[in-house]
Amino acid sequence: MCMTNDRTTSPAAGTPGLATATGPKRRKLWELEEKHHCPLIGTCIPAEELRKIAHRFGFTASAADVFDTHVEAVNWSLSRNPVSEGLQRLLDKRYKLSVDRFAALRTDEAVRQTWKRCLSGGQVAGPLWALYSHKATSAETRDIAFADVHMLSHQVGAGQAADSRRLAELEQEAATLRRTLADERARYQRQLAKRDTALAASAHQLAERDEALAGLADLRRRLEAFESGQIMVDLGRRMTAMQVSHEGLVRAARRATGLDETLAALRTELAAAHKARDAAQAELETLEDFLLTINRSTGTDAAHGGCGACPLGPPHGCVLYVGGRNSLVTQYRQLAERLGVRLLYHDGGLEQGLARLPELIGGADAVLCPTDCVSHVAYYQIKRHCKRTGKPCLFFTGSGVSGFACAMTRLARGEYSLGKSPETAIQPSPVVTDEP
Repeated sequence: MCMTNDRTTSPAAGTPGLATATGPKRRKLWELEEKHHCPLIGTCIPAEELRKIAHRFGFTASAADVFDTHVEAVNWSLSRNPVSEGLQRLLDKRYKLSVDRFAALRTDEAVRQTWKRCLSGGQVAGPLWALYSHKATSAETRDIAFADVHMLSHQVGAGQAADSRRLAELEQEAATLRRTLADERARYQRQLAKRDTALAASAHQLAERDEALAGLADLRRRLEAFESGQIMVDLGRRMTAMQVSHEGLVRAARRATGLDETLAALRTELAAAHKARDAAQAELETLEDFLLTINRSTGTDAAHGGCGACPLGPPHGCVLYVGGRNSLVTQYRQLAERLGVRLLYHDGGLEQGLARLPELIGGADAVLCPTDCVSHVAYYQIKRHCKRTGKPCLFFTGSGVSGFACAMTRLARGEYSLGKSPETAIQPSPVVTDEP
């Protein structure tokens, strides 16, 4: 056991702590007898933890010299100081379970018996600190623990020497066994490779035999079918199925040709629709310029306000439009709204019944009818009703938006007759169409 070291000195070297516990509290590290500090620190604090303590508190001993660090720590632990307090906290934290276990013991005998059981079970460090710091531990029990640890260190040293010799023998034996095992493994791998090769060859031969047997069975079935005439029946069925399939393919090809023609026609119609849309857009832009000109010519501005400032208005606040194109009705209405006119519409008998015409004519202030896009029946019925009721009526050509705008302008100028068309040379179209 080491108590001092000539190479290391410390402020506590000359003041060993010989104080004894006087109260009910656990003993502190610096309250233990001097001889117990060396085995306690050497047994309970690992070398790595001791290096951390030395680095933290600036030990004079070299960190590489474990013995000098141990001796300096022992000297510091003899009295109360920051180092011994740090060691105390480390021991309490590291061995809290053992301390709590021993804390339940009330007598010195119980502490001694518990120490013996722990020692026989291989538990030394934690129980040793718990025994030394326990308030009920007597000096005799501490001496017994001191002796046990002292003898244990000798036994460990002797055991380590014997273990070292045995370890060398075991390492030599293990090396021999490893070489033997490597040789056996190599021999086993060679035998396994030969077996795998033989198995692969056998499997290949078995596959070839199975294939040959399957081919032979198929040939036998085909021969039996040929001898029984089943082959010819099957050939006839296959020929019939092929003929049906061929006819279906021909019909499909014809349908595809018809679809191609339909697609070409649809593309032509789509191109015409695009062209008509572009023409309608251009016509709408022209109409917007035309409306602006009309507004300027009639003196319309924001100061007038209301519908009375529009080119039309009373007595033409409601106009009936008969015929024209269904696809342009929305644009007819938008143009009429700009002119301050409520527009009534009748398709001239295309989908709406002609029986409603008298009622609609009676509710309108004037009637417009494009002669190039209305039926003969609707034309003569309008002419007859307007003449009988004295309703202003204007027949004109041009069922587009621009034609409608020109008709509205002429209506605003009073260019109409009572039940009579001013365009006597214009006759209605025999077919009502909605095409541009």
